[in-house]
Amino acid sequence: MAITTPTYKQKFDFDMWSELSKKDPEAFEAMRQKMVQDFIGSVPENKQHRLRCLQWKVDKVREKQKTPLAACVAISDMMWDSLERLNQLYYDYENVTKLKDGKRVLTPLPSATILEFDARQ
Repeated sequence: MAITTPTYKQKFDFDMWSELSKKDPEAFEAMRQKMVQDFIGSVPENKQHRLRCLQWKVDKVREKQKTPLAACVAISDMMWDSLERLNQLYYDYENVTKLKDGKRVLTPLPSATILEFDARQ
């Protein structure tokens, strides 16, 4: 039996959102928050907490910025930083593992002889 994951499909009307943000910023913000919460509620329950935490962080980044464009750039930077960290994790994983019989195994750590020194007097 195949397990299906629910997906969130809602058509995004850019012109409507743009117009609403200009005419009624408070209604825009209320609809934006509802849409975000609806999306988070549509994903599997075990992923919702992480998404709420991420959304909180995004909201705090937005609050610090003076303009919507500055907020967009700051959030984009946040995304690129996250992607860079993920890439570094992959790179690190590739360097500490090797293929053996088609499976990845940890590369043994280098060994060393530990020398004992007398304490200074």
